[in-house]
Amino acid sequence: STLDRSSAASDVYKRQQCYLDPPDHGKDGRLMARHSKPEDQSVRLLKVGERVRHILSELLARGEAHDDTLRASNISVTEVRMSPDLRNAKVYVKPLLGEDEDVILKALRTNTAFFQREVAQRLGLKFAPKLQFRPDESFDEAGRIEQLLDDPKVRRDLDDCEGDEGKGE
Repeated sequence: STLDRSSAASDVYKRQQCYLDPPDHGKDGRLMARHSKPEDQSVRLLKVGERVRHILSELLARGEAHDDTLRASNISVTEVRMSPDLRNAKVYVKPLLGEDEDVILKALRTNTAFFQREVAQRLGLKFAPKLQFRPDESFDEAGRIEQLLDDPKVRRDLDDCEGDEGKGE
């Protein structure tokens, strides 16, 4: 009889939970997956972006694109940023030594359909992300910052700050 009461209490609890937090059903009546927390979504975006980066890097390294410019060039895919709905991807690329960047970007953009098709087949997502090839300017920015830090006036200020930290005030 105690077992019956605990079982009945458990059933009441389950019914209350379903009432307070009903499951999501799609148009066809099937249960749908709940949306995950924003932290999980951003991790998913990062993972998918990294997979797209690896796929594109592999395609370019193996020379699978039917373009002489792309086959003759060493191109680094430095980052892929996915949109929250995974339908758009900004692909940041940098040719080795930064040579012929405009020509290479034009060739990548000309072959976008090939890359999108390959990414879609290898990823297995419901929708293939639309790829937008862009130059990676982070190396140029890092060089500019390095140049600023090498300026004698800035170096003097940095040395002054380090000297102040060494004093036990």
